[in-house]
Amino acid sequence: MKLISIPANPVPDNYVTDMLKTPDGVNLRFARWQPPAGRRGTVCIFQGRSEWIEKYFETVRDLRARGFAVATLDWRGQGLSDRALSDRRKGYVRSFAEYDTDLETFMREVVLPDCPPPIFALGHSTGASILLRAAHRGRRWFDRMVLTAPLIALGGVDYSMGTGPILMRIMRMAGFGAMYVPKTDTSIVESRPFLGNILTSDPVRYARNAAILEAEPLLALGAPTVAWVDAAFRAMAEMRQRSYPARIRQPILIIAGGSDAVVSNAAIEDFASMLRSGSHLVIVGSQHEILMEQDRFRSQFWAAFDAFVPGTPLY
Repeated sequence: MKLISIPANPVPDNYVTDMLKTPDGVNLRFARWQPPAGRRGTVCIFQGRSEWIEKYFETVRDLRARGFAVATLDWRGQGLSDRALSDRRKGYVRSFAEYDTDLETFMREVVLPDCPPPIFALGHSTGASILLRAAHRGRRWFDRMVLTAPLIALGGVDYSMGTGPILMRIMRMAGFGAMYVPKTDTSIVESRPFLGNILTSDPVRYARNAAILEAEPLLALGAPTVAWVDAAFRAMAEMRQRSYPARIRQPILIIAGGSDAVVSNAAIEDFASMLRSGSHLVIVGSQHEILMEQDRFRSQFWAAFDAFVPGTPLY
């Protein structure tokens, strides 16, 4: 197994990469970086939907500069992990419980035996939601979790009262789970023009991520399928229950982008306000992918991270 390196995004040094197999037979690509001198533990990075390990090389460097070892993986259905459909560009899972299995396997086989404690989590969007699901089940692998733009509800529309979940459920039950969601742009997100994108306001990082996909097209993922969206709606409905956040006892910092058009900041704020041990921060002006944003937004993220995660050196 390999990591893709390009001049604009070289692989950070001192890494190990391989595949691991889940109990249901899915091969997942993972990578981990050895702790630098003066180690302070391990940060595990958990991507959002459609992302891949290489997209976070800059973040890996930022974390290792702070003294942390790093571990990460490609979720099933994306990156160079196994994909369920013959058309590998269709985003597909049957249930978010499959992501729960990925996380459990990764922690048991890679992180806990091979990565120095204390262990912290950094999750984005869908990856952040998977971490919230684990915390809700009482999993306490992490001393603290930092979550950016968690997928609790979609931006712009309150789908808890809409017809979207009903439509996706009917289509799935009718046998259309493997088709793209109707009327969606099925192209690769990073292949679209920068102007008008809803992920980041940073043209250089946007172009870098597009270049990674040009170097290795197998990393790319297109639009979600009916089954994926149905699974996401069901996961979001669980998290929107009033009792859900109150059952989480994990220390969590949630950071939202003030100009996020992908997920609902109102839902994130409401969720964070009901956490027993949670903090909430909005970075005004940032779009959805905070770690792929301009330096003026990323610096605010890292200031919050450094204040929240024990052992981070003060600059």
